[in-house]
Order: sequence, then structure tokens, then C-alpha cells
Amino acid sequence: MKKNVGLVDMVIRLILSIGLFYIGFFDNPIISAGTPQTIIKYIAFIPFLTGLLRYCPLYTLIGIGTCKKHCGD
Repeated sequence: MKKNVGLVDMVIRLILSIGLFYIGFFDNPIISAGTPQTIIKYIAFIPFLTGLLRYCPLYTLIGIGTCKKHCGD
């Protein structure tokens, strides 16, 4: 599995996932409790895992990548 997510992309994904985890796990005025919160919890794992692993399967399908030559692979 070759890395295709660059550093800036990784940071954006991790920040996005933190925000989604907050919305999904804590009571807040943005969204009410129940099914929508549960869905957001599961959706938050996608940017978290792709940022943590630095690999995005969708990027592979499309044929793009944000990783420069030296991605540490």
C-alpha cells in the first residue's frame, strides 16, 4: 500500500475527523442526538483512518495523490 496522502492533506483530514467526532459524541446545538449523531460517528472514522494511514483508496481509483516524492514509503 503506497502512501498517496501528503502532509497538509493528512492534517486537514485529522482536524476534520476531530470536528466530526465532537459533533457525533457530545451534545451540541449543531445536531440533535439520535440517528444523525450515530451516522456522523461512523463517517468520522473515514478521514481519521485515511489521514492516519496516509492512504486514500479513492485517490488510487481516480489516479491522483497529494504526496510528494519523499513520503516516507
